[in-house]
Amino acid sequence: MDEFQEILQDFLIESFELIEQLDQDLVELENNPQDLELLNRIFRVAHTIKGASSFLNFDVLTHLTHHMEDVLNKARHGDLLIDADVMDVVLESIDLMKALLVIIRDTSSDGGIDVLACVGRLDKCTRGGTEIEAPAVEEVLAPKEEEAVVEDEPDYDNMDADELEAEIERLLEQRQAEDRAKREAKSASADEQSQESEQETEDELPQSASKAPVPVTPAPKPASISHDEDASDDARAAAPTKKTSTVEQTIRVDVKRLDHLMNLIGELVLAKNRLIKINDDVEERYEGESFLEELNQVVSIVSLVTTDLQIAVMKTRMLPIGKVFNKFPRMIRDLSRELNKKIELEIFGEDTELDKSIVEEVGDPLVHIIRNSCDHGIEIPEIRAEQGKNETGTITLKAYNEGNQIVIQIDDDGKGLDVELLKKKSLEKGIITQKEAENMSDKEAFTLIFRPGFSMAAKVTNVSGRGVGMDVVKTNIEKLNGIIDIDSELGVGTSMKLKIPLTLAIIQALLVGVQEEHYAIPLASVLETVRISTDEVYTVEGRSVMRLREDVLPLVHIGDIFEVERILDSSEYAYVVVLGLGTSKLGLIVDTLVGQEEIVIKSLGEFLKGIEGIAGATIRGDGGVTLIVDVIAIMEMAKHVKTSARADSTSDAAMLTREKTKASDYTVMIVDDSKTDRMIMRKALEATGITLVEAGDGQEALSILKQGDHSFDAMLIDIEMPRMDGYTLATEIKKYNRYKNLPLIAVTSRTGKSDRMRGVESGMIEYITKPYSADYLSSVVQRNINFRSEFL
Repeated sequence: MDEFQEILQDFLIESFELIEQLDQDLVELENNPQDLELLNRIFRVAHTIKGASSFLNFDVLTHLTHHMEDVLNKARHGDLLIDADVMDVVLESIDLMKALLVIIRDTSSDGGIDVLACVGRLDKCTRGGTEIEAPAVEEVLAPKEEEAVVEDEPDYDNMDADELEAEIERLLEQRQAEDRAKREAKSASADEQSQESEQETEDELPQSASKAPVPVTPAPKPASISHDEDASDDARAAAPTKKTSTVEQTIRVDVKRLDHLMNLIGELVLAKNRLIKINDDVEERYEGESFLEELNQVVSIVSLVTTDLQIAVMKTRMLPIGKVFNKFPRMIRDLSRELNKKIELEIFGEDTELDKSIVEEVGDPLVHIIRNSCDHGIEIPEIRAEQGKNETGTITLKAYNEGNQIVIQIDDDGKGLDVELLKKKSLEKGIITQKEAENMSDKEAFTLIFRPGFSMAAKVTNVSGRGVGMDVVKTNIEKLNGIIDIDSELGVGTSMKLKIPLTLAIIQALLVGVQEEHYAIPLASVLETVRISTDEVYTVEGRSVMRLREDVLPLVHIGDIFEVERILDSSEYAYVVVLGLGTSKLGLIVDTLVGQEEIVIKSLGEFLKGIEGIAGATIRGDGGVTLIVDVIAIMEMAKHVKTSARADSTSDAAMLTREKTKASDYTVMIVDDSKTDRMIMRKALEATGITLVEAGDGQEALSILKQGDHSFDAMLIDIEMPRMDGYTLATEIKKYNRYKNLPLIAVTSRTGKSDRMRGVESGMIEYITKPYSADYLSSVVQRNINFRSEFL
């Protein structure tokens, strides 16, 4: 990067930072036009940007800011009153300034935007000011000088070398003379100005202490406050506010570096989880060993440091939500004038911090909500007065922490939501059916405003009426894994709460088990977990429901959503994860609750992304990949699942206990990696006429079971096999309730006591050691499958 580009980048960063607060300051100035400190701060921003843009030869930006500075300068000297009309022009120039900075950022040039019309209006404001007193010498010299340079600039391009040198000499002499005049004027009036400054401070204190809007009325011109303008403008530009008394040590870092660092921290968190899992396994295997204490200490330290490092990196990505809130005072001010309403905005919690990626995404939803509150919520002053309300409506915007979430709350004291009117409009537009309208609660009716195509506007305006906006709000917030809660009272007002996670990179999740699969459910959407018996599950109109305290909760088995084989048995309990999304609730039945874990969200990649119901994946402590549930999609998919939450276990039971009419009705699987051993077992059992199925290892056997082509009465399992040994196979089989009573018979050469104990723990009911006789093997199998002797 060359020197000019470095200077340009610094200019852009500084300029965007300076004007970030400008909209809010100008709106506050319109309400408090006598706040000289605020006016000076705004003036210094324009002055600083003008000086830097002039140095970098951005003539259009310099021209615009110069004329805007003239207006502000007259106002701070009392020669011009900042009323609503003047403020309109100033705000227009601010918008143009922002647009020019964006163009400069993108093209390194400030061409392409016509500012002449706005400059003309600024000049008209300047000429329209009432001059009360001749300004001090030092207050007019700089503007006149700049005006000469900008507007009457000599034709330097057509000058020869001698003429150019003479012009430079003339300008230097002129500037030196002006500087001498300024120093003499300042020296002569130092004592008088000091007294005036003290008087100004006394006058400002009561005005700045009050936050109540001040009527826009002419005020006597204050004493000159610009005596130290030239001496300290640069210093004040570097520190435009006086809120802090210490210099903050900061360094700018490219966002890409922070993103890369966050990714590395995510990998470190995964490694920490893996280390903890390995440590648990080692503790179980080597219980009582002396090295375990030292290992535990190391794992604990690594875990603590990783957590602290993760928090520290997350904080470097945090931005105050005030960066979003700052643009709303200006928006409220403009909407008030456009809608002919009186609206006041109150902001709280602007220092609440959010991840940078989320801060960038919440702006548009908030714009739609606040515009909606102004247009549909706040009434016109006449109606508010008739209802006994203050003519000025209030919109409150606040942010605060709630657990691992940030809550952004938008309240208004407007007319509230009319439930019957919402239903009527929705019926007219075909958004809901008559039956849905009749069964809909007030809370559910409030959410109709988020349906695509819904609008309460009587006509299309610049503000609303096109049936888009609030549905975009819902979509964008849900993309952030957030939820919207809305409450309203007719004639009193409306409150909306946006609940958003602190970060999208690392989240807390509830791990649940379904068959041999595991899923991660974002904890922010989990309201509670309960265990119920299947007797508590009822069927209403083909849908499963349960009663949870005073609510009737729809139920769906997660296996039905993801088409995983059902295993819920009527004789067992079921675990229900209660999911909440705004006003909607769903009971999600799972097989097991594994526990809570901190997970790092990973993308599924190009080939797998877009799978309905899945938001991503994570790597667990044991190295396995676990899918992350998309709660929003799950709740939508659940509406179309008609299968009862209670699995029909009778069919499975019938498969295992159906009436046998001949020997071939019995089926036994032989699992052994040795072809010879499989042949020996087959020879021993063929005489009985039993149907035999073979598998070369545990994984093949498990695959055959899952296919469901056979109903097995018993399995003969070798212990030592590649890919999946007999113990693991037995453990996996017992996860299926339909096979929980399936006889598993170990056939192995391992005869140790510990081997037998491990076999029992994994679900083996018989233990045949090699070598064995064919008759013994056949008798063991017949006994365990209740083989009828008449079939022999």
